[in-house]
Amino acid sequence: MMCTERDPWLPHRLLRTERDLLMPLLRRTPEEAYGLRTACPGWTVRQVLAHCGAALVRIVEDRLEEGVFLPEANARDVAEREDWSVGRVLDELERGLTEAGPVIAERENGRLDAVALGEWVHAGDVREALGEPGAYCGAALDLALPLLSVTSRRRETPRLIGDLADRDGTVFLGNEIEGRPAARFRGDAATLIRIYSGRPLVRTRYELTGATEHELLIYR
Repeated sequence: MMCTERDPWLPHRLLRTERDLLMPLLRRTPEEAYGLRTACPGWTVRQVLAHCGAALVRIVEDRLEEGVFLPEANARDVAEREDWSVGRVLDELERGLTEAGPVIAERENGRLDAVALGEWVHAGDVREALGEPGAYCGAALDLALPLLSVTSRRRETPRLIGDLADRDGTVFLGNEIEGRPAARFRGDAATLIRIYSGRPLVRTRYELTGATEHELLIYR
């Protein structure tokens, strides 16, 4: 699976697909479950979702001042929503998942594509915390993998050839570096996503040669 050009509407399709998959799950989740801890240090399910909704609505409303997605700004957005009801948090998230895609598509430089991928990864954080299947894989994976290919090149990670045990074909990520052979990965798709997004690798099984996990991180 080689992705050589940016598809400006790919983030939109990923966000809409994730909306349709995730929101029904969240709407029926008991409120006490929103206090469960996630793979994001210090953040509960509710706080992760508050961050996701805030980030997307900032894009929708064109409130993208300098440093908007840095950790300090993300923490402020979450703190501003501490008094919101769970329903209000979910309403904002659903609006963002619905409306942010066309705005991202209009950005010719693709700077915001990684935000859409990050939203999908955070949905995996939530699924894992809730004990739901499909964390970092599931029905939207066919959209997420091409977006990972584009993002891994933009974030200047080294070239990696991935042989996925649970997918047909081969994925090509990152950039070729003169004099350096491509790294190789063998394992499942969810583990590959965990590596690139810096998620815990406990209980995973994979082979990675020619690069370190740290070199492959797209979110730092």
